[in-house]
Parts: sequence; structure tokens; C-alpha cells
Amino acid sequence: MLDDRIRCAALRGKITSAADAAQLVRNGMRVGTSGFTRAGDAKAVPLEIARRAREESEPLRITLMTGASLGNDTDRILTEARALERRLPFQVDATLRRAINRGEVMFVDQHLSETVELLRDNRLGALDLAIIEAVAITETGGIVPTTSVGNSATFAALAQKVIVEINLAQPLALEGLHDIWSPAARPGRAPLPLMRVEDRVGTPCIQIAPEKIAAIVITNQPDSSSTVLPADADTALIAGHLVEFFQHEVSRGRLPKQLPPLQAGIGTIANAVLSGFAASPFEALTLYSEVLQDSTFDLFDAGKLAFASGASVTLSAKRQEQVLNDIARYRDRLVLRPQEVSNHPEVIRRLGLIAINTALEADIYGNVNSTHVGGTHMMNGIGGSGDFARNASYAVFATKSIAKDGRISSIVPMVPHCDHNEHDVDVIVTERGLANLTGLAPRERALTVIEHCAHPLYRDILRDYYRDAAALGGHTPHRLDAAFALHTRFAQTGSMLP
Repeated sequence: MLDDRIRCAALRGKITSAADAAQLVRNGMRVGTSGFTRAGDAKAVPLEIARRAREESEPLRITLMTGASLGNDTDRILTEARALERRLPFQVDATLRRAINRGEVMFVDQHLSETVELLRDNRLGALDLAIIEAVAITETGGIVPTTSVGNSATFAALAQKVIVEINLAQPLALEGLHDIWSPAARPGRAPLPLMRVEDRVGTPCIQIAPEKIAAIVITNQPDSSSTVLPADADTALIAGHLVEFFQHEVSRGRLPKQLPPLQAGIGTIANAVLSGFAASPFEALTLYSEVLQDSTFDLFDAGKLAFASGASVTLSAKRQEQVLNDIARYRDRLVLRPQEVSNHPEVIRRLGLIAINTALEADIYGNVNSTHVGGTHMMNGIGGSGDFARNASYAVFATKSIAKDGRISSIVPMVPHCDHNEHDVDVIVTERGLANLTGLAPRERALTVIEHCAHPLYRDILRDYYRDAAALGGHTPHRLDAAFALHTRFAQTGSMLP
């Protein structure tokens, strides 16, 4: 029954249980697993690692590297088993987040395009083991990924040993969807020859020496579904402001009528904003992004999207069932790539992407905090937003103007942690309006952000702050004694409002 899944006959003798495969893991190892935003993650062996960490008398703590976040509560289970010494480059699990903020797990927050570059240069140490979910193994031992590529290709290439999880819940029709390209060593590396979103420049599977595959585990478990919420009135307004802005840019000759490729970050706001393009006048859109969410298929079904390139497909439960059961309808308009290709800075700049990512908060000068609540507590990580924002032709950051029923303003005098500085941010948009910061000096930015993006509850507070700061002078006026007054008040009272 597995002949079509494991087509290299010599490897069928490597089939074993998840428990036996997990015996390959030793304390202190560096382990890389597949998985990018809850899609295509290894589902069985990591849980057996957690079981060993709980039950065995000897310590079992590892450094875990992934593409991005994992599904199936894997990060939670590993954290509760105290199996994680170090974690990188991205996560979204609440239990792991608390352990990170308590200092129990060392979290290395990285641009998603950079992790495997650091591995290649041996700056993170040697990778001992890779655990990769696959839909099949080819006749030559090539690993065919499932719903994500992420960092799997380089993990498999660099690891001393590879465990493959063949997931029978993932349809064989996924084969052929992937385009695996890995760069040569620096400094003699040739350019990535990707000129259009739909170009294929690599191979349909991860090519490694078959003898590196130490174990094959059979699973039958679907990906965890996306946690995005439906669009609401505020996200519809944000989408409307962006569509109107891009129409304006087209009318002024600054953008072509057929927009450059779009990129959208993960989560409810980004997904809803991208879905908003279905009601726009724009046609034949293309997407060059990391995560292909529900909005991707909304646009396909609306006849608005011509092609989508990403590193993973992460969908709500209903959409996941529909898309995977009908993948043939989309496959000639889809490609999944390694994240160092989807997030490749030079390609992003070459294609002239419009990048739409989300912010926890932004300050009046255009600096954006994507990661740290209150400036200190890690939320999820920077993900790929920095890869895109620094290199896109239009770097957009979207957020609702308030949170917690108005007790938090997402527009503040100064962000207490800066992931994207003012030089990398072109547009800030909330449900209140849009601030185009291109070509503006700091004093002009401040007035534009306050008037167009801040909620009326906080607009006068921000105006007063800027007035007092400007009176002190400076190219970028600040009152250092009051820059974090909103954050301090929230910490003390539970509200930024006086």
C-alpha cells in the first residue's frame, strides 16, 4: 500500500515507529523540523521526543529550529516536557511564549530568510538531525514536501541524519507543486534566476543522498487549521483605504494598472486586507508571499488572482478540506518554495513587491514594533516582515488604531521596541485612515500619522505630546521624560487613557 508513497524500494526497510525514530535524538542536539505557520510540520516524532523528556531520568533538551510556527500544539507539548533549551526562528504558542518571557527557553528571533544562511556558515553549530514531513519519497530518494517547504530543504541537506514522516493524510496530488532551489556557498554564489512570480527555477523535491535517511515514520494526520478570524468592519475599512491608495498611485503613474506582486503577512488583519482586493478594480493580481492563507483562494475563486507563490499553505478548517480535495483546480497557479526564496531580499526588490504586514504598534514617526508587548515581552517574532519591508517598493504596515476596547492605542509617541525603523516603512494604515510617509521629514510624518491613523480617543494626547516635543527642537522631536507615558500608564492602571 505504500509503494506509491515510498518509491525507492531500498528505503522501505527504514520504516519504523515514531517512538523508535525518536531514539535518534540525544541531549543537546540541534534538531531542524519541517513546518511553516502550522503547515507541513512533523507531527509524530516531536511528540515522542517530548514523551522521552518527560519519562526518562536523563535530561533531554534540544535546540529546535523550524521554518516558522508549528501546529498540533507541538511547541506547547515540548515546552511542558521541558524538552526545549533553545528555539528559533519564530513561534506563536502561548505556553512557549510564557516560558520564553520567563527566561526558561532561549528564543532567537530571526528574519526568516536568514536562519539557514547562518547554518550554512556554521554560525549556529552543526545540525544533528532533520525531521521532515513528506507526501512521498521518489525513486531516487528525493523527499516530496507536503503543504510547506520552509527551511526543510536546507535542514535535510545539512543534517547528519534525516527522519522522514510520510503523512497519508496529505494528498499525493501535492507532488509537483514545489520548486526547491538552494543557493551555493558564498562568495561564489550565482544570482537566483527568478524573474517572474510564476517562474520555476529548481526541482520538485528535496534531493539528498538516500543513505542520509535514517528512519521513515508513517503518519495520518491533517495540518492544524488556521486561527484567523473573519473580516470585520475595521479590517474592511483598512482594506478600503489601501485599495483607494493604490488606485491613487496608479492614477498618478507611480504604479502600473496591473499592480506589482503582493505580499501579505500572517494573521487575521493581513488575511482580511488581502481578501478585500476581491472587491477592488484590480485584475490579474499575483502574490509573492510566505503564507498562502484563505484570502489567496478567495482571490482565485473571485477571478482576481492569476498566480501565487509562497512557502506554505495555511488554511481554515473548511478551506483546508476544500482546497486539498480539489488541489488539481489550483495547482497550475500555485508554487511552494523554500523560505529563503520566498523571502529573498534581492528578488523582493527585483519584483517591486507591495508588502502588507501587521504591527503591534507604530509611533508617530513611522517606527514599527511587531514583536514585543510593552517593549519587553515577546509575542511571536519578526517573521518575514523585515525581509519584505526593507526591500519592497511599498512597505505597508496595518493595525487597528486601538485594542482592548480602547484601553490601548496602537499609535504611540515612541515604540518601546523597534523592529522596522522609519526608513523601512512607507505606509501606515488603520481603520481611521492611511498615512503615506514617502518623502516626508519626521515632523511631517508625525502630523500625518496623528491626523490620519490615530483613534480620536488618543489624537489630542498625541498632538499635545508632539507640540511639547517640537518646542524642545530637534530633527525628530521627542520628550524623553514622556515618550513612554502611555505604556507606563497602561502598566500601572490597565489603560493608556488618563
